Amino acid sequence: MLKEKVRALAHELLPQAIETRRHLHANPELSFMEFNTAAFIAGKLDAMGIPYQRMANTGLVAMIEGTQAPSDRVLALRADIDALPIHEKNEVPYASKFPGVMHACGHDVHTTSLLTTAAILLRLRDSFAGKLKLIFQPGEETVPGGASMMIKEGVLENPRPYNILGQHVMPELETGKIGFRAGRYMASADEIYITVTGKGGHGAMPHTTVDPVLITSHLITGLQQVVSRHANPTTPSVLTFGRVIADGAHNVIPDKVTIDGTFRTMDEEWRFEAHRRIKKMAVSIVESMGGQCEIFIKVGYPVLYNNERLTAQTRTHTEEFVGKENVTDLDIWMAAEDFAAYSQITDACFYRLGVGNKARGITSGLHTATFNVDESSLETGAGLMTWLALQNLAS
Repeated sequence: MLKEKVRALAHELLPQAIETRRHLHANPELSFMEFNTAAFIAGKLDAMGIPYQRMANTGLVAMIEGTQAPSDRVLALRADIDALPIHEKNEVPYASKFPGVMHACGHDVHTTSLLTTAAILLRLRDSFAGKLKLIFQPGEETVPGGASMMIKEGVLENPRPYNILGQHVMPELETGKIGFRAGRYMASADEIYITVTGKGGHGAMPHTTVDPVLITSHLITGLQQVVSRHANPTTPSVLTFGRVIADGAHNVIPDKVTIDGTFRTMDEEWRFEAHRRIKKMAVSIVESMGGQCEIFIKVGYPVLYNNERLTAQTRTHTEEFVGKENVTDLDIWMAAEDFAAYSQITDACFYRLGVGNKARGITSGLHTATFNVDESSLETGAGLMTWLALQNLAS
């Protein structure tokens, strides 16, 4: 039975997968600097005899074709390969060797799962027809994102996949559990940079200044109206400013203040209408108080949309592989993912792989210095991705 073959191979390759994941975890590289990571992946593909090509400088796309009757069906599987600028605090033998750089978002797991999936599929080539594109993508963590770059270089062409699947770790889910959400799942994310310029001076003589600190305080409060009074209440929207720099002193009013923030939503049309309103309101508030305003909105990742048909199909196949009791519903998440770029072009499904283990204390969240995974999840991750690929090509 094919399903049992997949399970057996995923179990057999688990020690190798753990070794691969630990190598990647110990040797993280930041976005668009994944030169050694790409070389490591290329070496693994070479050893398996899988053809590939370089894309987006540090990205790779490989191809596996089944040996059954010829088929024009093409499925893409995607893994991201970059790490984060976080100093790891885990005391494990495979902790990051590079201070200030860490695989704190599970991309080491994603890459390992895809490499292991490739190894399993090679052994099962006579069990399927069609082609599988394996996308090892750089720069997921940094705008403009490696997905958009690879798309521009043709990763979704020659041949064009009719579906794409992506997997992401989720520490809130116990190992063995899988999460799905159809439709809108993750938010768009744009970066906002504002400089408020006034006239500095002595804190005891504010009447001789144009106080950019006071202006900025009104600006931050006022801009919240973009969400509270202009966004449709049924459309999730978030406007957050997390960095405010006013380089004065307790008795010194500075000449300028800079603020950095993010705007996120689940509606592409409202997204850009909100940009327009943010810019107009920022300039109006600042100038009405005597200051000058410079604002730049850096357009980031779009809304991640899981195709309903594909997601329902993928969920059914997942229940077949891990059991219906191990498949759960996900809520929308206002974080962003550049897998969204693929979902804007072809039918996509982005699902979550449980990697937590409360009994072993593996509970830290993504993007934290103590993030880690239950490595037995690698067996589920690779086995499930293989099964989904085979079922997708056969349907």
